[in-house]
Amino acid sequence: MKTPISELSVLLSSMEPVVNPGVYVYTSVAHGVDITQIPAIAMIQEQEGTTLVLLEEHATRLGLPVLLRCAWITLNVHSDLQAVGLTAAFARALGDAAISCNVVAGAYHDHIFVPVEQAGRAEAALRQLQAKHATPAAG
Repeated sequence: MKTPISELSVLLSSMEPVVNPGVYVYTSVAHGVDITQIPAIAMIQEQEGTTLVLLEEHATRLGLPVLLRCAWITLNVHSDLQAVGLTAAFARALGDAAISCNVVAGAYHDHIFVPVEQAGRAEAALRQLQAKHATPAAG
């Protein structure tokens, strides 16, 4: 695996946002519920319960409540977990486009969940941010 990138300008110019296929949902289950058979892609234990992110079809099949239907956008740049400014930059770009976002940082990439009906606009805003920071080609 490549070395993680921490320089903000490099992160922004090479972030390569990609919308993953499918519709994902946020849901929450009470503490004590067996989640071992729930195919979640993200999970966080909170005081009020366990928040899960999973494909909508799995949530529907399991009868889980849907708190948010979303698209999953992955930034395909190996971002350093200690990098400063990336989240702020893309959250600002999405906010300026009136698109809410929920972010999950993985060990290698940042993952952004946006309302499903705004996926195309979100990807366009992120690509515009990337292009704004691209290094001009040598000529």
